[in-house]
Formats: sequence, structure tokens, C-alpha cells
Amino acid sequence: MTQKEKNTQIEALRRLPDDQIDTSDIPEVDLTKGEWVRGKFYRPIKKAISVRLDADVLAWLQSQGRGYQSRINTILRQQMLSGASSNGAPISPRAPGDLKR
Repeated sequence: MTQKEKNTQIEALRRLPDDQIDTSDIPEVDLTKGEWVRGKFYRPIKKAISVRLDADVLAWLQSQGRGYQSRINTILRQQMLSGASSNGAPISPRAPGDLKR
């Protein structure tokens, strides 16, 4: 099939009303099976920073193999989402625009 033929076919489908589209070959999706994951394809924007860590903390993170920076991020995210802070007071994540340097 040539590109022109493909484009013609796509345009014909585009003009077709939804109720005339045959979806009988598409399998039903059962959302009760638990096979879906919320945010599976969500990738937060990363920002490069410089941070000072105690040498033993860094050595422990690196001793667990590749991906120590991702582990740091995971640990910090878990702490943030748990609502805990170092002084026991609940923390609330700020919107990205609210962050101050």
C-alpha cells in the first residue's frame, strides 16, 4: 500500500462517525483485575542539583549497586509522601512554582 493510499484510508476513517466504527475486534478491558498501574508512564521532570551527603551515607547508597541517585530520590519521595518531617510536624509538598532557592 502506497503512502497516498494510506492517507486516503486514514482520511476516510477520520470522517467516519464514532457509532459506525466496528470495535468488535478490540478485547474488553476489565479494570477490576488489578492489572493497571496508576502513573505507570508518569515521569516527573528532573532537575540537576548539587547536594552534600555524609561520606558513610553515600558509601552505603553506592554499595547497593548502580542507581544510587535514583535511590536517593526514592527515599526522599517516600519521606515526602509519608507526610513526615524531621521535627515531627507534617509537611506539605509545594507546587513546583512555589519552590524558593
